[in-house]
Order: sequence, then structure tokens, then C-alpha cells
Amino acid sequence: MEARLDHLVGCVWFRVWALVGFGLALGAVSLGPLLTLPLGLLALWLASNETARRSAFGLLTGAGGLCLFVAWIQQGGDNLDARPWLVMGLALSGLVVHARHGD
Repeated sequence: MEARLDHLVGCVWFRVWALVGFGLALGAVSLGPLLTLPLGLLALWLASNETARRSAFGLLTGAGGLCLFVAWIQQGGDNLDARPWLVMGLALSGLVVHARHGD
């Protein structure tokens, strides 16, 4: 039962990190300091928590999620070529899967 609770807590922290990563990536490509400053401070605070820090690979998942979202929006090729965004999103997701497989 304790192992299951630890897994659940890890999943919650992973999702929190993923949201922070998505927001930081969005701030980096679009909204700038409006998002990056508060989310950067939140990431530092999360990194200071040992339990939360174990799931920090969620940060990459969130950034990859933004890349995949942009690729999906641009699949018609109206403004941006979707392929680089798709490759980056899949690469970031692949890093996370590889890192999580080692646990």
C-alpha cells in the first residue's frame, strides 16, 4: 500500500513539473518574463523539495507537450513548418521515457 501511495505522489509531482515546463516553454517562445519569472521561481521552490525533485523530468515533458501542441496546430503548414516542432516534442518525450525507465 505504501508503494502505491509513493507512486501516486510521484505522479502528482510529475504533473506539476509538466505544467511548469509547459509554462516555461511558452514563456520562452512567446510571453517572455510574464511567465518565465514566476514559473522560474516556482521551479526553484519545487527543486528545494526532495520529494518533488524526484519527478523533475516532468519539466521536459511539459516543454515537449508545448512543442507537440505547436506541431499539431501547424500541421496544415500555414505559418510554421510543423516537422521541427514534432521532432523536438518527440525527442523531449523520449528523454523522459528513457529517464523514467531507469527507475
